[in-house]
Amino acid sequence: MPAPELAATLDTLWRMEAPRLIARIARMTGDVAIAEELAQDALVIALERWPRDGLPANPAAWLMSAAKNRAIDHLRQRALHARKQVEYGVELELHGADMHTDASDTADDAIGDDLLRLVFIACHPVLARESRVALTLRLLGGLSTSEIARAFLQPEATIAQRIVRAKRTLAERRVPFEVPGKAEWPERLDAVLEVVYLVFNEGYAASSGADWLRPVLCDEALRLGRVLARLMPHSAAVHGLLALMELQAARAPARTASDGTPVLLMEQDRTRWDRLQIMRGLQALVRAQQLGGAQDAYVLQASIAACHAQARRASDTDWTRIASLYAQLHDVQPSPVIALNHAVAVGKAHGAAAALPLVDALGDASALRDYHLLAAVRGDLLEQLGRREEARVAFEEAAAQAGSAVDQRLMRERAARCAGALRNDTATR
Repeated sequence: MPAPELAATLDTLWRMEAPRLIARIARMTGDVAIAEELAQDALVIALERWPRDGLPANPAAWLMSAAKNRAIDHLRQRALHARKQVEYGVELELHGADMHTDASDTADDAIGDDLLRLVFIACHPVLARESRVALTLRLLGGLSTSEIARAFLQPEATIAQRIVRAKRTLAERRVPFEVPGKAEWPERLDAVLEVVYLVFNEGYAASSGADWLRPVLCDEALRLGRVLARLMPHSAAVHGLLALMELQAARAPARTASDGTPVLLMEQDRTRWDRLQIMRGLQALVRAQQLGGAQDAYVLQASIAACHAQARRASDTDWTRIASLYAQLHDVQPSPVIALNHAVAVGKAHGAAAALPLVDALGDASALRDYHLLAAVRGDLLEQLGRREEARVAFEEAAAQAGSAVDQRLMRERAARCAGALRNDTATR
């Protein structure tokens, strides 16, 4: 395999497997920061050996084996330095299953899933909620600091500091790397759900890179959501989040054209939506509502997604109800992003003239200063109102702010369309 192709393969594999490597090694070593370093060591070893020896038959298993070997070496060194050979023997015995087999070993705790276990552990109350989420996104989603910063609408340096502080705090407080008891789950649940949904969102609409979708992240978030629903069957929020992810993921087959270009919601071929997945999402939504979660933020968002899922044609969409649901959601969870989505729904229900003042009112929101969708929505409304030069400027601004290459291209195409319409208007006068 040519070196560039091998490097691309390894990069993709790393994004897919890093969370599992870190989760397993963290369980062996009891230290999140060390686990991340050892997993990266395995990547370095692969970069050195694979160009020479060729791609292994099972690259993921090779990486896991290399990471485990690095973890065993680390445990040996730690035991040697501490002069505690007896303790080392016990530690090896405790982690023996991790070191010698990839078989599932889920009988020792109620969670029974390495990745979800890592989420609950990293979302320890000793950390501030923002730090818990940032750290877990880094470990679980394999997201870069810049991707996490975009998800939080925060400067990259701020997120980097949060992650560093979180690792340091866990180490300094000697937080045991153990699964919390069921009684402790509720106090960590909000952060856990936020992490799972942010991972899903990054897969559903990538904030950076050449691809608009990252299906591996969507699939992993959905899997974790389903595990959570089994573990916490009486949580309305858990079922609401699962419903939301199922309903949004059902659109995935129609979200890109055959050449990979994005297809926006109102232009999608709805016959390509996954109706079985929509049914699962609607069932989860009903369950969440039966549990008394009608005003839970995730349940409200799932209700919005259900409005889209149940509209067989774009023209059948109940935008008045969607606008009402967004207003309720903003009352429950005030956010400039939710306010922007509410403005979009108002525009669909009552026209661009009714929505534009709502969007303009968000122009001073610091969290949206570099949020490309604010400029994109404003451009769309201006274009509908025939104010094409202003729309062109807004789309150019959105292109400059977008992190995804696909979003950048989409915004530039819309700016060019406005410019072309302006030229045609001038020529016909």
